Amino acid sequence: MKKIYYIFAAGLLAFTSCSDFLDVQSEGAPTTTNYFQTDQDAIDAIDACYARLSQEGVFGREIYWEQAGANEIVWGRTRGYSTLATFNYNGDESPLRDVWNNVYRQTISRANWVVNTLLKKGSLTDIERRSLGEAFFLRGWGHFIIAYRYGTDKLGVPFIRFEDFPNDYDFSIPTQQPTVMENYRLICEDMDKAAEYLPRYETYGDDDLGRAHKAAALALKAKVLAYWACWDASKWDEVIAVVNDLQQNYGRALTPNFNDNFTYDISKWYNSEYCWAIPSNGGYDGVTNGGVEFVGVSLENKGWGKYNGWGQFKPTYDIYAEFLKDGAGNARLKRSILEYGDEFQFFGETRKFFSSSDVEAGFAINKWMDVFAPEDPVAAGLVSSNGDWPTTRTNWPIIRFAELKLFRAEAYIMKGQAEQARTDIDDVRTRSGLAKIDHAPSMADIYHERLCELAFELAVDHLYDLKRWYHSGDATIKALAEKELNSHPQVRHYTNRMDSESDFTVGDYEDYTNQSRYEDGMITFPYPSAELTKANGALKNNDYWK
Repeated sequence: MKKIYYIFAAGLLAFTSCSDFLDVQSEGAPTTTNYFQTDQDAIDAIDACYARLSQEGVFGREIYWEQAGANEIVWGRTRGYSTLATFNYNGDESPLRDVWNNVYRQTISRANWVVNTLLKKGSLTDIERRSLGEAFFLRGWGHFIIAYRYGTDKLGVPFIRFEDFPNDYDFSIPTQQPTVMENYRLICEDMDKAAEYLPRYETYGDDDLGRAHKAAALALKAKVLAYWACWDASKWDEVIAVVNDLQQNYGRALTPNFNDNFTYDISKWYNSEYCWAIPSNGGYDGVTNGGVEFVGVSLENKGWGKYNGWGQFKPTYDIYAEFLKDGAGNARLKRSILEYGDEFQFFGETRKFFSSSDVEAGFAINKWMDVFAPEDPVAAGLVSSNGDWPTTRTNWPIIRFAELKLFRAEAYIMKGQAEQARTDIDDVRTRSGLAKIDHAPSMADIYHERLCELAFELAVDHLYDLKRWYHSGDATIKALAEKELNSHPQVRHYTNRMDSESDFTVGDYEDYTNQSRYEDGMITFPYPSAELTKANGALKNNDYWK
């Protein structure tokens, strides 16, 4: 299974023609004249499109800093961009800027070039057809990441398709779409095209597992439609239809064991719940790092002397209390969060959790900690030997069927057909040994289940859930979202941080000061100032950030 580890780590194609996608000045033609002479050319081109997404600048960790604006996590170490936690954005915070650059200037532009070049080639080999499907998928995925974070019903985000230019892309400034709904329409078209060209993942050999596939394209389309429904409620019908298709025609279902979604055991990665994920080897060969570093980034700083964890993301008391609504010690809570005194395996030892470094929060993320359980996870190739890039082996979830079931349940509730949401909610709960709900389903159930089922998964944007729910016509969910958006996260403060039996108090997280009250316009981020300057008036922020 060597290839699945490196699809996302590769950077094999050296074309940079679109790296300054919004520049007013053209930068000339690409240095790719001789590409797509062989199948290997197509593979290399696509691997370069995947590459930027798993690295530090996007799903490695950078896209997660903004979650401090909600009450799911706090930063274990103080950073220089506290505006991400207080809604006082300027758009130039390095995580925002890095995600923009890596997704817009790398993933989208590279995929755009591949789509255009392969479409114009005409007759394609099987590998080239698959590569074209992957390019449509990656262009759409990158476009989605930008669209929902910067677009509204009043103004969309800049995007063009290179294939729409009759004589090839002329390096003009991309058109800013009139609304984000137009962006979503284009993304859904890309997902439909991706599904047309891509195979089912079940047909992949070991060397290609991890590549985009038909069900991945449909799953991402369902998520796009759910976000689109924030502005156009008629899209809920399409959400239901796509999720039904995935269940009935693609065999997507919850895996019986919740833990199988977060294991380092490769044999369990491609289970019935898998829709799309970033496969990460975890090891380090002296040249190539093994994918997503989030687990090592979240590990206790210095890893109790065993490993160079960075201690950067920690659960709040708020999310712990939400988990407790299902009962103390429930299986989903135990898999997701470590609290003081909880036993866990770490480098072959049974330990009781406590924290000895950085900002005290009282908890740690536990979802992926089993990768550190063996006696020597570094020697086993599960964890990078390079502590400055602490990647771990995991099939990092981007979208799994549990999230899609909750989107379908949300769709039914928002359509006024709440009882039809009961099966999906109950399925997600009973899989983790939790009781079925004993009341008519409501958006309060969606709030609870999305928060607890999908906690700490980078691609599940809890902050944006709150933002889109704040715009909801449902009074229950709007009130819950408004409450969380305008409250300070709480943490546990221990009398003796080295003693798992010590007393604690619950209080506000100290670092979040001067938080602005949430307002409608904050649903988006402002664009990086350099992008506005380069565009010379062709790119505009929404009215709130002007």
